[in-house]
Amino acid sequence: MPKYTDDEIRNMKITCKIAGEYLGISSMAVSIGMRNNLLPIGFAIHNEENDRPYSESWSYLIIAERLIAYKFGRISKVQVQNIEKNLSTIIEQFEEMKKDLVFLLSENGDQQK
Repeated sequence: MPKYTDDEIRNMKITCKIAGEYLGISSMAVSIGMRNNLLPIGFAIHNEENDRPYSESWSYLIIAERLIAYKFGRISKVQVQNIEKNLSTIIEQFEEMKKDLVFLLSENGDQQK
């Protein structure tokens, strides 16, 4: 099994195979852990194919810093959930600001006519 340094992990596209080798577990354990929200190192996205109803396909986005933190026990599921909740709040606030800005710009455009 290849050994990856933290810096190598930071500078590569991380697959389930690489994450498994880095953590010392199988790539299947990584993918199943991510699918079931038990391994907080990124996101597992279920791709449903409409033309093949019994087919399943998954995509994985593994975040280097989460993988490294998880390996060294510095990240927990609760921490990840809090980070994601805070990011969602920030995104919602930006969306509201964007709507306000678009509204203000459209009113300025109407006044200049």
